[in-house]
Amino acid sequence: MNFSVYWQHADAVSKSLYFILLAMSIATWTIFVLRLLGTRQLKEIAYTQLSDALNKLKSKFAPLAFEQRKAVAEQALLRQITVEKANAEKGVAVLGTLASIAPFVGLFGTVWGIFHALVAVGKSGQAGLAQVATPVGEALIMTGLGLAVAIPAVLAYNICVRVNRSLSNELQDHAHSLLIDTMLQQDSSAPKAQATVAQDKLVGGQA
Repeated sequence: MNFSVYWQHADAVSKSLYFILLAMSIATWTIFVLRLLGTRQLKEIAYTQLSDALNKLKSKFAPLAFEQRKAVAEQALLRQITVEKANAEKGVAVLGTLASIAPFVGLFGTVWGIFHALVAVGKSGQAGLAQVATPVGEALIMTGLGLAVAIPAVLAYNICVRVNRSLSNELQDHAHSLLIDTMLQQDSSAPKAQATVAQDKLVGGQA
């Protein structure tokens, strides 16, 4: 069927639904592409933010015991991971919403088109196949358009969720590495500080 024929017979509601589905399709592909392109950059920024979160606390670790330093560092890393995960999930919920709504928008357009086709048949008094086939076929186009929007949205949503899950695992592994390195550095610096204090006391006593 020629699309121009469908467009000529479509009313204002059908045309509005068509533009709504077109906008939903554009939004789906835009969000999907931006999420994929921004994942690598977000990963590098997240690594830097995790390191900075611990570096800001190193100067405050001195008066704390080992368990306290570990607890503070873990909380700082967990808080930063939560922030980065929230940044990575921006727009993903929109993909899920579009994937859920698009089929129903197309189905509504189909029902609306069939309703008007039956009304036209009732007014004409002729219920032959020639009178019904064209309007019903035009109405079913909306179902196809709804699926054409919903299927890519579902795939994009699943891919983004999978990428974000992988990113979350990588951030947690990196955070564990940073925590271990920080704790080892603090442990190695603590005996040196104690030895320095002891030497100062010894020198002062001899003097």
